Amino acid sequence: MPFKKKNIQGNSATPEEVANLGQKHEVQAAKDKKTDAYDHFHAQEEAKKVADAKKRKKIYAIILGSLLGILIVLYLVSMLTTKWGDLTITIGDLRDGKTIMLCENADFEDGVSVKLNGGSVNEVTNITKSWLPEGLDNELGEGKGGQHNGEDYLAYTFYLKNTGDEDLEYNTTFNLTGATKSADEAARFQIYRNGEAQVYAKGKYDNREQAEADATAFVNDTTIFQTVNTPLKAGDSDKYTVVIWIEGEDPECKDPIRGGSVRSHMVFDIAAESSD
Repeated sequence: MPFKKKNIQGNSATPEEVANLGQKHEVQAAKDKKTDAYDHFHAQEEAKKVADAKKRKKIYAIILGSLLGILIVLYLVSMLTTKWGDLTITIGDLRDGKTIMLCENADFEDGVSVKLNGGSVNEVTNITKSWLPEGLDNELGEGKGGQHNGEDYLAYTFYLKNTGDEDLEYNTTFNLTGATKSADEAARFQIYRNGEAQVYAKGKYDNREQAEADATAFVNDTTIFQTVNTPLKAGDSDKYTVVIWIEGEDPECKDPIRGGSVRSHMVFDIAAESSD
């Protein structure tokens, strides 16, 4: 009689159970694979976000740096406009055998120059001519020059000398080279030459040819005055003092010009010889 095979419980599986177990492994493997793919994609997305953030920060830094650079340049330009250059004096055309030079002192021992900087005065308020000290052209003493500003006005004294061996004639042009907030409408320019003074101002706002009270009208909107063929013997010098202020009695001296500024430039040229 043949022996029957023992059925050991728990150690046998039907074909259906084996098939189901295989399917479970496949499903789990697919899930794991999907999870890995998702994690990889998520990591890539995070890395891309970090890279984009760094790029944006770099762009912002460049933009902010550029804006800061522009602001610095504008600030420096403003400084140059308001801190110096409000009055400059230069020598223009020279001619063979004839020379003129500038100096802040009459003895010309401090060195001669073809350019002087009359400087500026800041934080001014309007005044009127009668408030200016008497004898401004001699305020520093005999033969002395340079800047001698008052609280609300610019004052600068200098000398022009014929340093050549021949007598000559020279021309003078005094220009308004810049203004902000229409401050030039109320500005006054007083020029002393060898002790004789003349005040210049823009003509009335509604009629440029009509001079303001106690002043000679500008030649035009940008030319304060011009003189031609001023004689100067060899070795001699002419003394100049320039005084600039904002005239409180001017009708155009109003609140809108507060904080404004003016710049001016005086040029001396040796006059051409006449053909006669």
